[in-house]
Amino acid sequence: MTAQPAGTNPVPHERSARFSGVVALDGPSGTGKSTVARMLARRLGARYLDTGAMYRAATLAVLDRTVDVREQDRVADAVRAANITISTDPDRVGIELDGRAVDAQIRSAPVTAAVSAVSAVPAVRTVLVEQQRRLISDGPIVVEGRDIGSVVCPDARAKFYLTASPEARASRRAKELGPGMDVTAVGADLQRRDQLDSTRAMSPLARAADAVEVDTTELSIDEVVDRLVDIVLNRATEADA
Repeated sequence: MTAQPAGTNPVPHERSARFSGVVALDGPSGTGKSTVARMLARRLGARYLDTGAMYRAATLAVLDRTVDVREQDRVADAVRAANITISTDPDRVGIELDGRAVDAQIRSAPVTAAVSAVSAVPAVRTVLVEQQRRLISDGPIVVEGRDIGSVVCPDARAKFYLTASPEARASRRAKELGPGMDVTAVGADLQRRDQLDSTRAMSPLARAADAVEVDTTELSIDEVVDRLVDIVLNRATEADA
């Protein structure tokens, strides 16, 4: 797996130049995690990594090879054989599988239905976590996922865990999926994924003990980002003192 070079990101505040290292942003779907992570990266002049997109691309690789997700050895082999390339530029997000752009395909219903099962395979997580750590090692970066602060980068400079009410999460996710989506059905699917992700044996969805929890239910995206930027830059200032 390789990362495309990031472009020059805007740095709106002089303190941003002091930021280095990793910001870990974890949480379940529908909490605003992806939008917040990208905006936070722009504000910090940092790169951005969507680890969830990597697991979705791995899942698409498994489905493309018509592998039954219950056959863990074959699932792992399919993921090892896949060539996944992901951009770390927050202004040009993109992911490729075996040389083709798959940004839309990884958000399809079949991938969404299978991604938790594929992500739960220990060998898959071992492969992708290793690749994620290589991408992270290249400098200032905001990384979003479900186990960043607890497993992928436990020594991240700042860790956040986003939450929201089940109703807010279902409503947001339904809007992302397009008009006509049944919010109740979307909420039930989110609950199913939460259960699978939080109970898997390896790297379950969980808040790191030292992560700052932020409930986004009543907050706008800008309010969430402002809060996170303040915390990250204050910590950077304290570290420099």
